[in-house]
Amino acid sequence: MRLRRAAVVTTSGVLWLTVTLTTLAASPSPGPAVGDPRSSGQGPGLVGDPAFALLAVAAIGIASVVATLVYLRLTARRDT
Repeated sequence: MRLRRAAVVTTSGVLWLTVTLTTLAASPSPGPAVGDPRSSGQGPGLVGDPAFALLAVAAIGIASVVATLVYLRLTARRDT
């Protein structure tokens, strides 16, 4: 039983160390030969479509309000 626990602790420690070292080895900046992968050669800037993102957030907010009101209407306490 002790040998099994020691093996589990050792294996998880080695796994943790491997993941940690791999994470620390990564660099958030692009390499000099590749350029900036986040945009199409224009340099840093907005990526994606911000107008679509704003409309999606507004739609999700409106949908949640409507779903809440429908839920409250359908489950309202009825006095008998």
